[in-house]
Amino acid sequence: MAAKVGDRLRLVVRILGQLVAAEVGELARDRRWPLPMLREVPPPPQSDPAEDPVSAEQRRAKAVRHALESLGPFYVKLGQILSTRPDMVPPAMIAELQNLHDQVDVRPFSVFEPQLERDLGPDWKYRFDDIDTVEPLGAASLAQVYRARLPGGRRAVVKIQRPGIRASVLADMALLRKAARIVARTAPKFNELIDLEAMLGSVFDAMEPELDFTGEAAHMDTARANIRRHRYRTLQVPEVLHATPRVLVQSMAPGESVRYTDKRAFSERERKEIGRELLSFMYRGYFVDRFFHADPHAGNVFAMPGGPATLIDWGMVGRLDRRTSLQLMPLLMALATNDGHGLARHWAEMGRSTSWANFPAFASDMAAFIPRVSSASLDELNFGVSFTTVLEKATKRGIASAPTISLLGKSFANLEGSVRCLAPELALSEVFQSEVRTILMALVGEMVSLPQLGRMAMELMLAGVVAPDQFRSVLSDAANRRIALDIRHPLPGPAERGAGRGRYAGLLALGALALLLDHRRRIR
Repeated sequence: MAAKVGDRLRLVVRILGQLVAAEVGELARDRRWPLPMLREVPPPPQSDPAEDPVSAEQRRAKAVRHALESLGPFYVKLGQILSTRPDMVPPAMIAELQNLHDQVDVRPFSVFEPQLERDLGPDWKYRFDDIDTVEPLGAASLAQVYRARLPGGRRAVVKIQRPGIRASVLADMALLRKAARIVARTAPKFNELIDLEAMLGSVFDAMEPELDFTGEAAHMDTARANIRRHRYRTLQVPEVLHATPRVLVQSMAPGESVRYTDKRAFSERERKEIGRELLSFMYRGYFVDRFFHADPHAGNVFAMPGGPATLIDWGMVGRLDRRTSLQLMPLLMALATNDGHGLARHWAEMGRSTSWANFPAFASDMAAFIPRVSSASLDELNFGVSFTTVLEKATKRGIASAPTISLLGKSFANLEGSVRCLAPELALSEVFQSEVRTILMALVGEMVSLPQLGRMAMELMLAGVVAPDQFRSVLSDAANRRIALDIRHPLPGPAERGAGRGRYAGLLALGALALLLDHRRRIR
C-alpha cells in the first residue's frame, strides 16, 4: 500500500507540475511575468479580447478538468463535488467542472477476463448463454459493463471492476487525508469555515462501496425494499443476480436514460407521476430511511413509456444520522414556505458559526433570495444554482456549512436535473409539501417506538443521577462569585443549537398530532 501511495503521489505531482508549467507559460506569453527563459517563445497571435471565445480563465479551467480526468475516478468525483462549492471554486472553474465525466478508453475484454475467472471460477462461461465481449455497454474509470443473456433467455448486465483500481483509489484517499490535515494546520481560519477533512470523509464513505460490488449489491437490496415499503408504482431498482467484490451481475434496466428519451412519448400523467415519485423517494430517503442515492443524474435514471423508471448505479450512496435528518427537515420547510430568515437560522444550526460570523447579514441575504425560488417550477428553477447561491452567501458571512451539505447538494441537484428531463413543470416545494404529512407520521412513529422510548427513559434516569451534582456545582460557583452574565448577539451557538434540536422534535410531534386530529375529524 505504501508503494502504491508513493506511485500515486509521483503521478499527482507530475500532473500538477504540468498545470503549473502551463500557467507560467500563460503568464509569460501575456507579458505579465516576463521570465527570461520563456521570452524566446514566440507569442501567440494577438486577438481582440472581445472576439476571443476562450478566455485565459476558461483555458485554465479546461486544463484543471483534463488533469482531474487523467488522475482517475476519485478525482473526478471530487471535482464534481467542487462544482457545487462556489465558496471554494471560481465561477469559470465551476462551469467547467460540471462537464467532468469518467468515460475512459475502452479496454479489451481480455483485460477483464481474469477478474471473472477469479471471482466466478474457471467455469464462469457456463453462467451465461451469451456475453457481448466485443462492444461494452459502458466504460468508466472504475469498471466496464457488458450485455449478457442468462440460461433461460433473461437479459442481464455484467459489471467488471478494472484491475488494480481499488488500490489506486485507496491511495488517492490516503493522499487527500494527509493534504486535508496539512491545510488544517497551515490555514486554521479556512479550516474553521470549511472543514476539508470532514467534507472529504463524507465523500469517502459514500464512495467506498463502489470499490466492492457486494456493498453496491446490498445498497440495491435496501433501495428495492424501501420502494416496496413506500408502495411506489412507477419506480424500481435492478435485481441483483450475483455479486462478488469485483463482479456484479444484475437485471437489465428497461428503456433508456431520461437524458435521451423523448418525453412526448409519455402521457402527461405518466411523466408527472414518475417525477413526483422520484422526488418523493428522495425526500423520504433524507428524512425517513436516511439512505439516499448520491448520484442520481439523468444517466442513472432509465424510463420507457408504459413501464417503470429504474434507478441504477447504487455504488455511491449517502447516509444521514437522525439529528442531521431532523435538522434538514425544517430547513426545507422554510424553503417551501418562503421563509428566508427561517432558512438562514436552520442552515446555521445545521452547520456552525465562526468567530467572525455575521448572522444578521446572512438572514437578510436569504430574505431577499428565497422569495425568488420558493414556488418556482423545475422549468424556472435550477436547484443546483440556488443551492450554491445559499452556500456561497453562507460562507461569505462566516457560516460554516455542515460537511454533509456537499453530498446532499450534489444528490439533489442531480435528481432535479433528471426530473426536469421528464416533468419540468413540477415544483419542488409543492411535491415536498405533499410529502410532509407522510414524513411527519413516520417520524412520530419512530419517536414513540420502543427503542426511542427506552433511550428517553435512560436519558431521564441519567439526568436524575447527574442533576444533584450539577446543582451543588452551581451553588458552589455562586458562593465563590464565579457566575458571569454573557449577553451577545443572538447568533445560534452550540447550546442554542441543542435547544433548537429539541424544538424540532417538539414541533414535529405537535405537527403530527394536528394531522392525526384532522384525520379523525374527517373520518367522523
